[in-house]
Amino acid sequence: MHSAQAEDFEAWFRLVHQPGVSRSAARTLLAAFASATSVMRAGPSQWRAVAGQAVAAALARPDPAVTQRLEAARAWLAASPRRQALTLGDPAYPTALLSTEDPPLLLFAEGRAELLAAPALAVVGSRHPTPQGAANAREFAAHLSAQGWTIVSGLAQGVDGAAHEGALAGRGSTIAVVGTGPDIPYPRQHAALAQRIAEGGLLLSEYAPGTPPLPANFPLRNRIIAGLGRGTLVVEAALQSGSLITARLAVEAGREVFAIPGSIHSPQSRGCHALIRQGAKLVESAQDIVEELGGALVAPATAARRRSGPAAADTPGNATPPPRGDADAVLQALGHDPATLDALAARTGLSAAALGARLLELELDGAVSRLPGGLFQRLHRT
Repeated sequence: MHSAQAEDFEAWFRLVHQPGVSRSAARTLLAAFASATSVMRAGPSQWRAVAGQAVAAALARPDPAVTQRLEAARAWLAASPRRQALTLGDPAYPTALLSTEDPPLLLFAEGRAELLAAPALAVVGSRHPTPQGAANAREFAAHLSAQGWTIVSGLAQGVDGAAHEGALAGRGSTIAVVGTGPDIPYPRQHAALAQRIAEGGLLLSEYAPGTPPLPANFPLRNRIIAGLGRGTLVVEAALQSGSLITARLAVEAGREVFAIPGSIHSPQSRGCHALIRQGAKLVESAQDIVEELGGALVAPATAARRRSGPAAADTPGNATPPPRGDADAVLQALGHDPATLDALAARTGLSAAALGARLLELELDGAVSRLPGGLFQRLHRT
């Protein structure tokens, strides 16, 4: 950074992170003084006139801890040319967030910053999805990314992680909006995934490097996930789920909300069913979303060949069924809801031994999943 850039970044950092200065107060000051540098150059009397005595007093007492965090942020940015800070006044700031009610004032990014200007879809859902839910997240994301859509999610366990993994295979790739500093992968199990995203996608955070996982930060980052996407897809969600918060934020930001229906017996489907009753669009394939949001960015067949060669015609969202498909008697008997071995035996007339052998084959083929409680569930292609 040259001196003007360094002064500007310091001004933004101190304004955003100074204790006692809320996001709304910072926006009020920015509106009055036009830039963060001008805000910080103003004096207590001007701060008091614009934002009140408490804010003026906070700005008049620089916090030494903020200075330490500022130096840590500068060191993190300097360590790689793929890292940058984006302020609300930066030309590269994502325009999608500018139309939201509470855009972050300062963002830290690592990776492909150009993804912030690409058409994006948020994909969210349960941290403990069913096998079908995880497969849906992965396959929907892969299909959309192959067509040029960027998948936005939150790096959490479950649906978020599956969506990031699926999206990394396509040219659209993925953005992970994290609730920690950009240098602290959370959960720890996703450290390798976070590194892959930093290399092939984009890690994004409004929290300074070094910020640990604080519970209050995760619901707050959901507004960024919802704001970056043209729509939000909820894959699986219980009735009390953070994914429903993201869906509400998407509606408030004027975005579309999509939901995948599931079994009436699954608690993980109830949130999606509630959204559908409230007006979310029911989707059965990734192509449903593409058509709703304005059509494919790349012809599906072309995207499939680019990703995997000619054999990839069976990409998620296409209509080609698996070879056995509905012709298999056990799959037909299994239907769409989980079933016990006894129920399947009654429906098919097969012996327990024959049925067990066939279920094992289907499980190894990825067509059936074994659930707790002795249940089996059919896995459907999206």
